[in-house]
Amino acid sequence: MPLSHPTQVASASTERPAGQTNSDPRQFKSFAEFYPFYLNEHSNRTCRRLHFVGTSLALLFLIALLATGHAWYLLAAVLAGYGFAWIGHFVFEKNRPASFKRPLYSFKGDWVLWRDMLTGKIPF
Repeated sequence: MPLSHPTQVASASTERPAGQTNSDPRQFKSFAEFYPFYLNEHSNRTCRRLHFVGTSLALLFLIALLATGHAWYLLAAVLAGYGFAWIGHFVFEKNRPASFKRPLYSFKGDWVLWRDMLTGKIPF
């Protein structure tokens, strides 16, 4: 089910076909403009769940990095975060991750989506 607003779930009648997008992520001038697009690119529930797992693992690896100082935890964080997300996009969402064109906005979007899922604003 596509997400039309950071705190709302749109009706099923507005669902776009998998892999289809209406916007180029490079057009957005602010994160506030970008985030609704980002949510639309995460309309597949499995994709969102994979993002949540990957971001959670990345957070745990970053905590381990701070606790131990072992640099390989940074690599593990990047691989977990992007690996789970990209599987979600290519396999389930059937679109290209926005991180290819707007990496900073997408990185921030991952964390905002994670928070919104954790707090129940966006369904698992």
